[in-house]
Amino acid sequence: MLGAGGGIALLGASGFVYGTRLETEWLEHERVTVPIPRLPFSLEGFRIVLLSDFHLYPTTRLEFIRKVVEAARELDPDLIVLTGDFVQKRADAIFELAPTLAKLNARHGVFCVLGNHDHWKGPHTVRTGLEQQGLTILHNRGLLLSHEGSPIYLAGVDDCWAGRPDLASAMSDHKEDAITVLLSHEPDPVDEYAIDDRVTIQLSGHSHGGQVRLPGLGSPFLPPFGRKYDLGLYRIRKTWLYTNRGIGVTAPIRLNCRPEMTEITLSSAGSV
Repeated sequence: MLGAGGGIALLGASGFVYGTRLETEWLEHERVTVPIPRLPFSLEGFRIVLLSDFHLYPTTRLEFIRKVVEAARELDPDLIVLTGDFVQKRADAIFELAPTLAKLNARHGVFCVLGNHDHWKGPHTVRTGLEQQGLTILHNRGLLLSHEGSPIYLAGVDDCWAGRPDLASAMSDHKEDAITVLLSHEPDPVDEYAIDDRVTIQLSGHSHGGQVRLPGLGSPFLPPFGRKYDLGLYRIRKTWLYTNRGIGVTAPIRLNCRPEMTEITLSSAGSV
């Protein structure tokens, strides 16, 4: 029979195995409905799948990412967006990752922005790997999509920590009545981006939710530019922000903070 010390040790060992071996690959499918005032009827129910922070190697396995891609494919969304940090230790890992990401499918395509780790390890290499597989990078630019006759403006800004984001350039082709979806790797710059009332919703990652979350306390491990809006849905001025917890990890542990695939549905219901 275990004494108190033995019980604590066993509990600690079980928690370690859970956090390092189980939760890191226990994908959670988050479903979020975002209310949009004056949403055109044709955009009611428009669905976006958000994936972020793959961090391929040394901890995050390609086999796990393949399973995530298959889960996203089964949703058959209108749009898929990937908000950066594709690699972790080596930029050339993108040449293994990108062919898997290229299997993603959505009615209006798959679009990307780069993250700080992509910049630190080699942005040219990461861009090349993605573009060779037909994945579109929105580097301080936007494009106009049309969904059943209604415009959606999709914009992306460069990483704010390691790159040079330029919202004005990203919004330069905006159409006046278009719902705008902005991709930004880091969430916290929303305080600046939301000053532009044209930005309807910003989609981000970066924080990983901290990877370890303590009940009632949140996470003590949040990175710069991901500390204020660390996970979930927020309202800043007239802009919605959603921060995704990411797929991969930078440290080999997750606790109360599972990897996330986000399915976002636009709706006029509940809007003011």
